[in-house]
Amino acid sequence: MCEHENQMRNTHLLTQRFKYVRPASVEEAVAALAARGENACILAGGTNLLVDMKLSSPAGSASSSRTPESQGRHPKDEHASASGSSSASGSSSASRTAELPGQHPVDDPMTIVDISRLPGLCGIEERRDGVHIGALTSIRTLARSELLWTKYTALAEAAAAFGSTQVAIMGTIGGNIANGSPASDTVPALLVFEAAATLVGPEGERTVSVGDLLEGPGKTRIRPGEILTSIRLPLPTAGTSSAFLKLSRVRADLAKVNVAVRIAREGDSVTSTRIEIGSVGPTIVRARNAENTIVGDALTEEIALNAGRAASEEITPIDDVRSTEAYRRKATFALVHDSVVSAWQRTTEEARPSRGSNGAERSVSPVGEQTEVDANEKAAISLTVNGVLHELEVLPNELLLNVLRERLELTGSKYGCGIGECGACTVWLNGEPVLGCLVLAVSADGGDVRTIEGEAQDGQLTALQQAFIDENAFQCGYCTPGMLMMSKKLLEEIDDPTEDEIRDYLKGNHCRCTGYASIVRAIHRTAEATKESSR
Repeated sequence: MCEHENQMRNTHLLTQRFKYVRPASVEEAVAALAARGENACILAGGTNLLVDMKLSSPAGSASSSRTPESQGRHPKDEHASASGSSSASGSSSASRTAELPGQHPVDDPMTIVDISRLPGLCGIEERRDGVHIGALTSIRTLARSELLWTKYTALAEAAAAFGSTQVAIMGTIGGNIANGSPASDTVPALLVFEAAATLVGPEGERTVSVGDLLEGPGKTRIRPGEILTSIRLPLPTAGTSSAFLKLSRVRADLAKVNVAVRIAREGDSVTSTRIEIGSVGPTIVRARNAENTIVGDALTEEIALNAGRAASEEITPIDDVRSTEAYRRKATFALVHDSVVSAWQRTTEEARPSRGSNGAERSVSPVGEQTEVDANEKAAISLTVNGVLHELEVLPNELLLNVLRERLELTGSKYGCGIGECGACTVWLNGEPVLGCLVLAVSADGGDVRTIEGEAQDGQLTALQQAFIDENAFQCGYCTPGMLMMSKKLLEEIDDPTEDEIRDYLKGNHCRCTGYASIVRAIHRTAEATKESSR
């Protein structure tokens, strides 16, 4: 009987065996990649690489002959073959993608080089030559940056529109570039700002335009052994503003179409502009004809409509499970018009949005020395879980969720989709919500983990837990632990959230029972009670 290419797979496990290397410096990471060549993949955020690994076919199966670019793609990435890969989960790799583990024989397993804890690659810093962003800076950090909302609004808006909150917390800007997805949210915004990328490899350091790295769906021109270390945004000139818009099926999804626009204004005229469109071609498409309709005149409604029309005619979209060619053209028309108008209006200071904060970048636990673990070898790790230190031995392919549930018998965090879409497995790692199904236990070594079991103390529920009961914010209860862990973080970041802020923050947590209204009420109730108690 013929095996169906898209048959269901057990995504609760990571069945492939692989070697694991955690370097302590960029130099060690480059050396590790050079030593293993095509047999190595980089792990940064993990939200694309681990999904691909879970969904890839075992060696020798009927579907294992697919090309590296298409094998193991997420079910929502059928569009990847021509104009879309997972931007929501495109944050795991900061170097060229190696062949997936299904193509490696048992006696020659792949190597994962974990760069997630390399020092000096996180953060946003404004310097004399522009704004520098470390490649390991999380998408969530970009979405909360006051600096980006003020000077690079399109990039902040793109980050805010990026997948689920958990994926944005885990995913990195470097990985989103290196994933080579034409449906990326951040890359169109980086292109309108003419961003440059710095890479370090066996031949030393080089700096190139981000656009020059793009080659095709899932392909980049990052050289073997190179690591993307930082991105630089040139300082904007006076009278410059920008906008980003995205159209998708639901909030936490890949774009059907996304558009980034930058406009420079002098007096009543547009002096320069750049328009980049995602998910409408084999890579990000620059709408040069649309740009030409705008420059040199004051922006009018007719000119904005002409720009949208021109853009819709110079893209090359396809039909796929997410949308049709015809719809993408119409959507491009509308989004280009709207984003051009918005960017033009923002060229006046008072029209600029401001949603950022000065929140700190996630902490990175330093690595004292390089760690190497063979595929069949167990690594000794320590995890502090709900305040209790646990010493464990784990294989490289064991997931944090499995260790919590099966080894520590903390079963509150649930198995759901296994590919980072449902949020049922959400736990806290080092103070941030993460998806336990997409975290290697060995990568979490030394981390502080918080699960739902650590919330109630001495039999006393937290105010948030009690509010969920009082507002009937659960029915079957399967999603509730993950929902509570995310809601707790939401209330830490926003003490009095609006309904839209709540729904946006929880967009990566699926509930099939409540319809979310009771969950929104429970969070509002907790926020009100907290305000009352503080008076």
